[in-house]
Amino acid sequence: MRVVGSVLYVAAHPDDENTRLIAYLAQGKGYRTRYLSLTRGDGGQNLIGDEKGPALGLLRTQELLAARRVDGATQRFSRAYDFGYSKGPEETLAIWDKEAVLADVVRAIRTFRPDVIITRFATPEKGGGGHGHHTASAMLAHEAFALAGDPNAFPEQLESLKPWQPKRLLWNNYWVFRRYQPSEEEKKGIVTVDIGAYDPLLGQSYGEIASTARSMHRCQAFGTARYRGSLEEYLEFELGEPIADGELFSGIETSWNRLPGGAKVGKLLDKAYEKFNPSRPGEIVPVLLEAYRALAAAETMAAGQPDAHWYATKREDLQALIAYCAGLWFEVHSSEPIVALGDSLTLTARYIKRGEVAVKLERAQLGDQSLAPQAVLGNNGEVQELPVRVSTRGLTITQPYWLVEPQEKGLFTVAQPDLIGLPETPPAIMAELVFEIEGQSISFSTPVVHRYVDRAVGELYRPLAVSPPVTANIGEKVYLFSTSEPQEVDLRLRNFAPGTRAEVSFVLPDGWQVTPSQLTVDFDQVGEERPARVMVRPPDVQSVGPLQVQISVDGKTWTQGFAEIAYDHIPTQVYFPPAEARLVRVDLEKRGERVAYLMGSGDEIPRSLVQVGYQVDLLEDDQVTESNLMQYDAVIAGIRAYNVRKRMPFLQEEILKYVAKGGTYIVQYNTTYDISTDQPGPYPLQLSRERVTVEEAPMEFLQPDHPLLHGPNQITAADFDGWIQERGLYFPNEWDDRYEALFSSHDPGEDPLHGSLLVAKYGEGYFVYTGLSFFRELPAGVPGAYRLFTNMISLGQTEE
Repeated sequence: MRVVGSVLYVAAHPDDENTRLIAYLAQGKGYRTRYLSLTRGDGGQNLIGDEKGPALGLLRTQELLAARRVDGATQRFSRAYDFGYSKGPEETLAIWDKEAVLADVVRAIRTFRPDVIITRFATPEKGGGGHGHHTASAMLAHEAFALAGDPNAFPEQLESLKPWQPKRLLWNNYWVFRRYQPSEEEKKGIVTVDIGAYDPLLGQSYGEIASTARSMHRCQAFGTARYRGSLEEYLEFELGEPIADGELFSGIETSWNRLPGGAKVGKLLDKAYEKFNPSRPGEIVPVLLEAYRALAAAETMAAGQPDAHWYATKREDLQALIAYCAGLWFEVHSSEPIVALGDSLTLTARYIKRGEVAVKLERAQLGDQSLAPQAVLGNNGEVQELPVRVSTRGLTITQPYWLVEPQEKGLFTVAQPDLIGLPETPPAIMAELVFEIEGQSISFSTPVVHRYVDRAVGELYRPLAVSPPVTANIGEKVYLFSTSEPQEVDLRLRNFAPGTRAEVSFVLPDGWQVTPSQLTVDFDQVGEERPARVMVRPPDVQSVGPLQVQISVDGKTWTQGFAEIAYDHIPTQVYFPPAEARLVRVDLEKRGERVAYLMGSGDEIPRSLVQVGYQVDLLEDDQVTESNLMQYDAVIAGIRAYNVRKRMPFLQEEILKYVAKGGTYIVQYNTTYDISTDQPGPYPLQLSRERVTVEEAPMEFLQPDHPLLHGPNQITAADFDGWIQERGLYFPNEWDDRYEALFSSHDPGEDPLHGSLLVAKYGEGYFVYTGLSFFRELPAGVPGAYRLFTNMISLGQTEE
């Protein structure tokens, strides 16, 4: 509260941020600290569930917010989409739309107005950051540093923002002294910070806080042990005003004296600090209220001044501090977690005062209802409640704002500029409670949430969501048709409004037919779900396109499904993706009927193979025996199976016995880190980090006569059209001569890589190792990926 200084930390992804440094800056030094992650991590892998793409980005957004609640910083983003691994900043900036993302970084600086910017990664001149996104984040931060203060740069932002020039930019070169010993002159530009200090008030060190924050990145398996003890971080000067005396904020006033009229506020806060008694916090409320009034007067005088933005931030902080010291607690919760747009629900304000300070609830704005209870709060009596019925007319459907419009390949589309950068869509309803505290009226804003009690866990909260009256979910994301025969398509209709009649119709690609073409469904109760089924007939020729569901209620058409992301480390997220599925008519033949699948970190390939017509059994470790495996036409190891299933070396022994007797074993990609064996195959095989990130990269056929390429489907270059995000990753880079490499591919300007798909004869059967990204391509309905994967399963039955 007494520190007036700010730091913006810039990197590319969730998990890139240095939580150790952030915790130290935010909680140790008291600086207002923010992490700007250019992406939401949409293109990564998920080790705790099956969310991918934008859904994964939504999960990782909430994990970042959970981390910030621990380390004390705030969170922002750009519109950049994480399109997957990129080998260089040139590709990254081309796909992202450099000017658009640069504008977002400038906007982030002008909005937050930091004194200091710190980048996690280096620019190309100092070695870059490895991943193209990493290096690009540093490059954009450098360029934005120079542009944020220029009124001629992105002038459209100046309708609501003002130019801002940070004092300096540094690079968090945390390994500078481990990599080389800098000269004395170079040391002058390096700030060395011991971030391992222990905070007796918090009861833990900043390293411990940081470890807890980093462990919020669960979907990336980044749980870490709590770090205790001294640990140095290094900040290397890059741009702006040089540092002096090794101090990060040298030349920057960080007391209230920097603000017009702020000296009086600072003195009052110092007085409150000196008088504070943790056993009787209410004793300093009069001083805090005096500081509050002084702040309001200074804010009026400072209007239009460069540092005036501090007053709004500090006012919120001071209001919260006054409430804490007064023992004032309040919340506003909704009767339901989800309400249909246009319907009504009950909001209840709950409040209690647990101290000697005089408090009265003067007014409350709950949704569209204004109340003036003038309720005097007793000292630690019962929690008081103020219920009211409100309408949701005039609100909007709850949706992540960056997912409302169709996105470009590398950039989300955001129609409202004032939303750009926010971590999430503003709450559906914000409530306002005005309390009189010792004669001073203070207005508090709080989001309306749904409160409920889990009998196993206890009291929980989730955001209030506003929904369409009816949603439709289609049973599968992809429907694969290998013939012109029709298939059943299941729907699940969910009702959120009382007494609803829904007229359901469909939009299909040219040449496709659906029977019946319309459905009428009547609902009696809120929360009611109804199944429905239609028959979809494909054309005779290959065709790919969306099946879209349209729902008409009271003359208005809705096109949303319902989705929920629920984990115990984040608030439950509800959103409404398009009610559609992908229809794929492909010439596809298969051999065999039964497949055993050893799930790794999680993927949707088993569901995709069911679409092909296979029976897929997910096996536990104790089911992997030679005798049991003999009933299967192929055994498949899911992505990262050798990373997450620690018994894989022993299971592999049984599987190879099965292969030797004529079976087929397919292993998908594994990472080099924490792998259970260095030999995931019958013959020597060395994994690497090699990958092909350009999904359109040409695929050269190295063994054009190999049986895998000829049966039951004839594989051609056309089967690699329409792939998404990448060709593949973590290819082997060395292997025994008994393996045959079937393909060669490479990113532009790089040497060919031959390890994307290796096949070896072992006894009477076949072993296949592939880093091709089937885990992305099959759920996306890429026809050629289905044909190639089916050939791998059929391999043992294809050879003539």
